Amino acid sequence: VAGAPSAPSARSPWLTASGWRGLFRDRPTIPLLVLLVVLVILSELVRPGIVNLNWGGVMLRTAVPLAILAGCQVLTMLTGGIDLSVGAVASMSGFLVATLVGDYGLVVALLIAMGIAAIAGLLTGIGVGVFRVHPLIMTLGMGLVVFGFANAWQLIMVQTGGGTPAELRWIGSGSLFGIVPHSLLVFVPLAALILFSLRRTGYGRLLYAIGDNPIAARLSGARSWQVLLVLYAISAVMASIAGFLLSGLTNVASVTLADSYVLPSVAAAVIGGTSIMGGRGGYGGAIVGALILVVISSLLSSLGYPEAVRQILFGSIIVGVAAAYTRVTAES
Repeated sequence: VAGAPSAPSARSPWLTASGWRGLFRDRPTIPLLVLLVVLVILSELVRPGIVNLNWGGVMLRTAVPLAILAGCQVLTMLTGGIDLSVGAVASMSGFLVATLVGDYGLVVALLIAMGIAAIAGLLTGIGVGVFRVHPLIMTLGMGLVVFGFANAWQLIMVQTGGGTPAELRWIGSGSLFGIVPHSLLVFVPLAALILFSLRRTGYGRLLYAIGDNPIAARLSGARSWQVLLVLYAISAVMASIAGFLLSGLTNVASVTLADSYVLPSVAAAVIGGTSIMGGRGGYGGAIVGALILVVISSLLSSLGYPEAVRQILFGSIIVGVAAAYTRVTAES
C-alpha cells in the first residue's frame, strides 16, 4: 500500500553480542581455528622462518597426547564431572610398559598397563556412580592411589627397569617425511570413534542427558551409575594410551611424566566448548584447543623466556583464555 511504513529489516546476528556468543557456544571450532591461525602468524612474526611443514609436524606430534587427555575431560565433563587422575594413570601406564616389556613383550605389557588403568577407572566409576563421591574428590584420590602404586612398583623394579620400547618411540616421536606424525595412526581412529560415539550412539546421548538433567535421565530409565562406571573406565584407558604415546614422544618412562598435562587437558576441553556444568560440548573443539595450547607453548619458547617464566605465562594464559571463553558464552 502506498505510503505504508516499511517493515524494519532484520538485524544480522553477526552484529549482536548474543550472535557472537551463540557462535562460540554452538560452533566453537570456527573461532578456535581463527585463533589458531592468528597464533601461527604471530609465531612467524616473532621468529621469522619458524613456521614450515616440519614445524607443523612437531606441533601435531606434541598435541596428540594432550588431545587424547582432553578427550578424557570432554567425556567426563559432559556428565558434569572431571577426571584429575589422567596424569597419574598416563604416567603409570608408560612406566609399566617400560618395566614389563623386557620380560613379557610389548603386546602383553601394553595389555597389562591398560588393564590396570581400566581397573582404576572402574573403581573411580564405582565411587562416583554408586557411592556418589564428587568426581573432583574421587579422581584426585584415585590419582594419588595410582601414583603411590607406580612409586611402589618403581622401588621393586629399580634394578630391572628398562627404557621406552623402540616401538613406542617410533609411533610417539616418529613421522613420515618428517611431517606426518606416526602417532596419527592411533589418534585418528580414536578421535573418529569418540566423535561418532558422541553423535550417533545411545551411550553418547546418555552422557549428554546425564549432564544436562540427571533427574530427568533417571526418570526416563537411564541407569546413571552404569553409564558412569563405563565412562571412567574408558577415560582411564584413553589416558593409558596417551601415556604410551607421551613416553614414546619424550623417550622417558617416569611416574610423573604426564602430571603437567592435567591442567592443559582440562583447559583444552573448556576452550573447545565443553561446559564444566555438563550437558554441552564436543570433542572437535577440544582437539583444536589442544593445538592452540601447544602453539602457545612453542610461541613462549620462541620468545626466549626462562623455563620458570614460561610456566608462569603459560598457566596464566590458560586460565585467562578459559575464563574469557566461559565469560563470552555466559557460563556461570
